[in-house]
Amino acid sequence: MRKCPTLLIFYASSLLVLQTLNVVNAATCVGSFYNGSSSYGVNRKNLFSTLASNVITNGGFYNASLGKSPNKVHALALCIRGYKPKACISCVEKVTQQIQADCPNRMESFKWDNDDGDNVSCLVRSSNHSTFKNLTLGPAILFPSALTIEPSKNMTIFKQEWDATVNRTLEAATKAENSSVLKYYSAVNAEFTEFPNVYMLMQCTPDITSRDCMRCLGDCVSYFNKQYWGRQGGESSRPSCVFRWDLYAFHGAFDNITRVPAPPRPKAQAQAPNGSSIRDKKGRSISYGGIIAIIVVPSFINILVFIFLIKFYARRRKLNNATNAPLFVGSAEYSDSDGQFMLRFDLGMILMATNDFSSENILGQGGFGTVYKGTLVNGQEIAVKRLTRGSGQGDLEFKNEVSLLTRLQHRNLVKLLGFCCEGDEEILVYEFVPNSSLDHFIFDEDKRSLLTWEVRYKIIEGIARGLVYLHEDSQLKIIHRDLKASNILLDAEMNPKVADFGTARLFNTDETRAETRRIAGTRGYMAPEYLNHGQISAKSDVYSFGVMLLEMISGERNNSFVGEGIAAFAWKRWVERKPEIIIDHFLIDKSRNEITKLIQIGLLCVQEHAAKRPTMSSVIVWLGSETTTIPLPKAPAFTRSLSQSDDGTSTSGSDVFTELTCR
Repeated sequence: MRKCPTLLIFYASSLLVLQTLNVVNAATCVGSFYNGSSSYGVNRKNLFSTLASNVITNGGFYNASLGKSPNKVHALALCIRGYKPKACISCVEKVTQQIQADCPNRMESFKWDNDDGDNVSCLVRSSNHSTFKNLTLGPAILFPSALTIEPSKNMTIFKQEWDATVNRTLEAATKAENSSVLKYYSAVNAEFTEFPNVYMLMQCTPDITSRDCMRCLGDCVSYFNKQYWGRQGGESSRPSCVFRWDLYAFHGAFDNITRVPAPPRPKAQAQAPNGSSIRDKKGRSISYGGIIAIIVVPSFINILVFIFLIKFYARRRKLNNATNAPLFVGSAEYSDSDGQFMLRFDLGMILMATNDFSSENILGQGGFGTVYKGTLVNGQEIAVKRLTRGSGQGDLEFKNEVSLLTRLQHRNLVKLLGFCCEGDEEILVYEFVPNSSLDHFIFDEDKRSLLTWEVRYKIIEGIARGLVYLHEDSQLKIIHRDLKASNILLDAEMNPKVADFGTARLFNTDETRAETRRIAGTRGYMAPEYLNHGQISAKSDVYSFGVMLLEMISGERNNSFVGEGIAAFAWKRWVERKPEIIIDHFLIDKSRNEITKLIQIGLLCVQEHAAKRPTMSSVIVWLGSETTTIPLPKAPAFTRSLSQSDDGTSTSGSDVFTELTCR
């Protein structure tokens, strides 16, 4: 029973010093001093007064500057993901006041605040130079727990499990695949074999790169290990990131975190022959009474703590439910029938980002609305699609696109950041893709010369990979239905991104074909069985891909071939064994055999009978192989119904598979 007092002291002290880490600590002041009579201090005070409100309206992260050099002040504020607006405002206000008190005449300062009582973590940082998008590693700040872990036979196991938890948390924090403004974040509750659960949190400012975030957090972990390994928790922070761990849930970040199991438990030690005790590795005897006490006493204390926490969180939830929190930029909410999280943007912020939908910011215009370039106050560039007011077809497209793109993530699909639905405004917010759409290049005599064969090949392959994801690899099975050059966006490296999912159709995973009475898409790119009979399948997209591939090779629009279309024209040249006639004159001296192979693939994709067309996964195989035998194509459909809609406009359908509620 000699172990019992030690364990009682350990658990009791752990409960009594939950706030050990969070003693009031001063802000970190660096950089040169400024004259107290200069306007730098006034500018900082005025800028600080706006941080708390603006960090809420910007989704948890805000960056701004005020004044003119040399008294120009740059500042940013950040709240932990999942914050409550009131707690975030309180945290930022408290930190700004503390910085002004602790650093009255210093140009640079920062402070990560982790007050467990507020259930929120926040950062405020100021400088006389821009820190936005710049990794800053110094100075490094450490706040270790006052308690140490008692040395035991299992410290080796603890270290192994602790390192594994660090790696797991670091990997999750730096993935940055989600669309949240607060993208670099992870909180883990890990079950350990011989110790209480370990709670670990990592967060970086979202303006730096994923690689910089990994470096910053890695340095924080290494610094803590070097200086304070053996403590029962601690925090290591730098201006661009923070790392914290402890043996208790230090704030609300862990309310809904799923426990992560530890590695398998080591094999139990052998029982002593007399049955009254067991022996450890060093042969020391431990009585069964002592073992029972070791298990029962801390378990009883944990039960009491657990009951207290249940009552506390039940009361807090009741209070939260009674309060209607304001809607803010980037707030995640359930808005569709499948319970998918969608980011709702505030209309005021979109108006500010686009300069009230200024005509100077127009990127393009389509059948459903206008696309504007915008810049959020944190510097992030966005593309804003404002749907035409009062358009019933636009309503359907809006709901369809939001519902789909919240479920799809692929490097060759455009990323939907969120939406806005206020009054009669319906707005979609996308990542900004700087090189506009493919049709601005391929059908422009001057810009087309920029599309070398290598670039065109990369674009064709990227589109194909995006379609394979939609048809086969995503959790959903999606038929795009409106694939054409104007719906392919090009990023800064000319990588393609399939866009405009307003008329897309969801299929069950085991469904291969369906029929619809409402045709959606663009004439000239529609497969004949779909245009004439409403039969839709993945092969409908394959047909559209084939038309677009032939356009990429020829540099000509489908409707430029009067009376027949590009598929029929290419087929005739193929039969005549003169495929080079359709090759763009900018490519005529390039890889003739490779280009001819792609003409063959294009003709296979536009064959009249859907069953004869290849799957997009087959197309990927053919594109990447020089030895695979490619079948010979059959004749495409010669009949066309281009009429007035072959100029690139779309015909809308209403195969909307889910409902989005806008309030």
